[in-house]
Amino acid sequence: MQLEIDGEYSGIRFSACHFIPRHDKCSRLHGHSYVVRLKLDGDIGENGMLMDFVVLKKELREIVMLLDHRTLLPSASEDVIITLTETSVEAVACGKRYVFPADDVVILDLPNTTAEEMAKLMVHKMINDVKFPENVRAVSIGLDEERGQTAWYTVEIR
Repeated sequence: MQLEIDGEYSGIRFSACHFIPRHDKCSRLHGHSYVVRLKLDGDIGENGMLMDFVVLKKELREIVMLLDHRTLLPSASEDVIITLTETSVEAVACGKRYVFPADDVVILDLPNTTAEEMAKLMVHKMINDVKFPENVRAVSIGLDEERGQTAWYTVEIR
């Protein structure tokens, strides 16, 4: 059995900007209107459901609220040097220097802010924050950078 939440229809989306060092085109600062998708694999539980949609949507909305209308920077990148002050964040990458207001930035523990890495981060956050019932076997998150371009990451939890 599979359960799916499509963020396009559920309003689970966010807008953010980022850059991908060493990429020909994407090394320039640019933005996306991301859509989050979730799939669970498992069996129908005692209550007749795989899992309650309300619990899942609440956690997904909390994740996107942290990222919405922010600049996303990777703290684990070998190519990006981040310097913080009380009011600003400086990022230096591949000969470019960016300075952002601190409130406008989210620093993610990732080697890169690609859709693939962010989908992986989101799955692990869901697994850490949500108590999944025993009947759920796997959690997958897909992150659209635009319709038709989705990066999926799956973790088998049972």
